[in-house]
Amino acid sequence: MIFGLDGVEVGLIIVFLCLFGGILSGFPVAFAIGGSGLVAFGIIAAFDSAGLLVHYAVDTGSDAYRALVDTGLHPDTISSFRYPELPLAPEALFQGGWEGAMKTKLSFIVNRMNERVLAGQSIETLLAVLMFVMMGITLERSKIANDLLTTMSRVFGPLPGGLAVSVVIVGAFLAASTGIVGATVVTMGLLSLPTMLRNGYSPEIATGVIAASGTLGQIIPPSIVIVLLGTLAGDLYSSAQEARAQTAGCTDALTYLGESAVVSVGTLFQAALLPGILLAFLYGAYAFGYALLNPHKAPPVRFDDATGGEITTRNEKLTWFLAVPIVLIGGVVALSSANIIGSQSLEVSRYTQASEGSVLRTNVSEQCQIAMIDLHGQDKWDLAVAQTAAIADAGGAEASRELTDDEYTAAIEDSLANTAPIGTGVAVGFLMLGLMLTTARGVSPSANPLPLIAGGLAAGAALVIDFFLIPSTASAGTRFLILLLPLAVTLWGAKYAVGILSKNELLRVVFPPLLLIVAVLGSILGGVTNPTPAAALGAGGAIMLAAYRKLVEQGRSPKPVLVSALAIGVLLLIGGNFDLRITREVVPLEDWIAYIVASACYFAAIGGILYSCWVLFRASVLTPVVRETAKVTAMVFTILIGSQLLNLVVISFGGEHYIQQFLRSFDSEVKVFILVMIVLFVLGFVLDFLEIIYIVVPIVGPVIYGGTMDPKWVTIMIAVNLQTSFLTPPFGFALFYLRGVAPKSVTTGHIYRGVIPFVLIQVAGLGLLWLFPSVVTIIPNLLGG
Repeated sequence: MIFGLDGVEVGLIIVFLCLFGGILSGFPVAFAIGGSGLVAFGIIAAFDSAGLLVHYAVDTGSDAYRALVDTGLHPDTISSFRYPELPLAPEALFQGGWEGAMKTKLSFIVNRMNERVLAGQSIETLLAVLMFVMMGITLERSKIANDLLTTMSRVFGPLPGGLAVSVVIVGAFLAASTGIVGATVVTMGLLSLPTMLRNGYSPEIATGVIAASGTLGQIIPPSIVIVLLGTLAGDLYSSAQEARAQTAGCTDALTYLGESAVVSVGTLFQAALLPGILLAFLYGAYAFGYALLNPHKAPPVRFDDATGGEITTRNEKLTWFLAVPIVLIGGVVALSSANIIGSQSLEVSRYTQASEGSVLRTNVSEQCQIAMIDLHGQDKWDLAVAQTAAIADAGGAEASRELTDDEYTAAIEDSLANTAPIGTGVAVGFLMLGLMLTTARGVSPSANPLPLIAGGLAAGAALVIDFFLIPSTASAGTRFLILLLPLAVTLWGAKYAVGILSKNELLRVVFPPLLLIVAVLGSILGGVTNPTPAAALGAGGAIMLAAYRKLVEQGRSPKPVLVSALAIGVLLLIGGNFDLRITREVVPLEDWIAYIVASACYFAAIGGILYSCWVLFRASVLTPVVRETAKVTAMVFTILIGSQLLNLVVISFGGEHYIQQFLRSFDSEVKVFILVMIVLFVLGFVLDFLEIIYIVVPIVGPVIYGGTMDPKWVTIMIAVNLQTSFLTPPFGFALFYLRGVAPKSVTTGHIYRGVIPFVLIQVAGLGLLWLFPSVVTIIPNLLGG
């Protein structure tokens, strides 16, 4: 033994010394991690062969151990940490010494690397990283971030601390589009720091708000951190709950928990939305409050022509930007609640649903029954028993069967009776057009109101026509033809509104990236698709948005890009309202027409994206975007591979099992979670989030995900914790990024003093999420995530 330490403890020390030595060596971190794992493996194998490393494990052949097992304890819960009086038996870390390590453990590492990295089910989800990175870099390189910051500064500059508030808002925008902390901090530092200093802002508040806003990319979806954490959390939670169920004496997690042990990246995006908005709000509120108390350190700044539009009165703003939208949206919501607006689908399955079973499985062992009662409570168990008895008395649970003709006809009639008179798609579509018309009226009250009034009346008429004249059984083609005239008038008014809105700088700059972000997040949060296709949509949209800006900048027509964007919108509408499966035996004419139009839109969309790529290539934007995307993605995946290698080295000599036994010895989920959070916070000073996610989380994950805590809440708490460590002096990564682009007049002391209040805000945010976990879970619960 070395210094009286257990052999596994020495092995862990060797691993971490090699890891930090590799990081400090100057080699690229992506390669230093994997190399340090191989070096550590060689050193541990050599020391073990020399007899210097001896692990003292619980003697499973002793009477004391057998007595504990006979009491009903699961062997996995018995360790020397929890029962220090148990006899121990010495054993080598690698059976067979050096040769055994090379023969068995090395092959174990190679095989597991193949399973984890090359053949893992999470590979498709990880592809979203590449496309989210490309989306963010494209928006950054095309100077859209610069336009956002300039416009927001003009809008909020006249307020106390307005520049700082605008930095928070743009930081949240960039976080939702890039998800990369380093890129966001550097971009915000280059763009906003000189402006803030030039306008009298103190270096402390300027650097603090930039560094803090830049780290919002850690938590605001679509965050790369959430994507990477989510791929791990899903596997860790599933396997940890299976192990927990078996320890409790049950056959599987579904039996023990009464539900599937599943958590997805899309669900985590839903869970991260409110915490991200909460932190951004707290940052902005602090900046505004600081300016009120210290007006000379964050003075108001006035710019010429705040929005590029005409001046409107306060009443006009309240009417058209607040009151009218509330009435329109509230009206649609009220009609939806009254089932006047809703689904008009008449699809009825030819098969009945299988009858529901009991809330819990009751055909379990006595040990599992005791564990389930302890988990769910006696009342729920009694309910499950009663439900099981009722099902048995009824002849057992009914399996799915085919409906008779009479039953099928009755089902269709029942579905028809319950359909809403106005379809959801029609109502939402005309609502969006109506909001466009009212916003245009508020932007320019002096403009000719007739087209806007005509468009609004036509939109209302379309809903009335749908309610009184169009039966629920009408096909999509018939509905389209009947609503064609009011739709055309509404679109004519909307075209006039777009001309007004385009003259307003705020809307012209903010609306396109906001629309892209809403499209990406909406498709994920709404359950329309998973993160990978949504990321592809974001990357393609960012390319088209950048090309549009470049064409306008060059004085060239952006119509090809606009036509492509319109084609994508039409394609989505057709796909949602027509059955495009032309391989059916009978295909109606309207579906054939829809299919032909959809095909034309598809080729128009592809052509627009290719044209956008050509525009960016000619403007020398696409090449650096692709190069930076390749560099960042290669770094991420190389770190992933190296981190997995290092993690497998820790597993090979029992280090992971040793740490997990230590954590489980506390017999308190809260204590273990607090301890893990402290360790992650400290490691965040010296390790990047990628190393922490792929080295540390897999080791502690089976413990923190194997209890009663909500996995969504656990994951978001980890993400916010890592975000806090990114800010904390003296080693916070965001501080180094900002130091690299700050002018010489801004000292490191300025940055440290400026960021401390935001670190306290982060800690307060963590405390709020601890006290009110519903902030994390409310959206997934509402959306069924």
